[in-house]
Amino acid sequence: ATSDPLTQVEMIRVPATPDSVPMVRRTIVDDLTERGVLEETIDEAEIVVSELFTNALRHGSPLGDGTIRVRWKVRFEVVEIEVTDGGSDTVPTPAPRAVWAPSGRGLRIVRALAHEWGVSDDKLGPHRVGRARWTESPAAT
Repeated sequence: ATSDPLTQVEMIRVPATPDSVPMVRRTIVDDLTERGVLEETIDEAEIVVSELFTNALRHGSPLGDGTIRVRWKVRFEVVEIEVTDGGSDTVPTPAPRAVWAPSGRGLRIVRALAHEWGVSDDKLGPHRVGRARWTESPAAT
C-alpha cells in the first residue's frame, strides 16, 4: 500500500539558534510546494513556523540534545505545524498590543493567520516535559 503524501508527517530537529530559522522555513516551504499546497497557504505556513520557532527560542529552552523539534503535515486540507522545545516556567501567550514595541507580536501574528492554535505540554521522558506550540490552518490544494 502507498501512503498519501498529503498526510505524511514530516519532522526535523534543528539547533536551537536563530541561524536555524531560515532553514526551517525553507524546509517547510519546499515540502508544501512538492505536495501541491496553494502558494498563499505556503506563505502563511512560512510566517507561522518562523514565529513559533522564534517564540520557542526566546521563551523556551532547547530539548536535551540542544535542538528544537518541528513537525508538520497536511491533513484534510489543513496544514498542522508543531514546534517543541524543552519547556519553561511560563506559558506562551500573545503580548498585548503596543504600537512601538520592538517585539512581542509573534503569537498575535500566529493567532491572526491560524484557524486554530495553542500551547500544550509534551512529555519528553519520565521526568521531563517540553512545550509544544501548534497551529492548524486551512490548506486548499
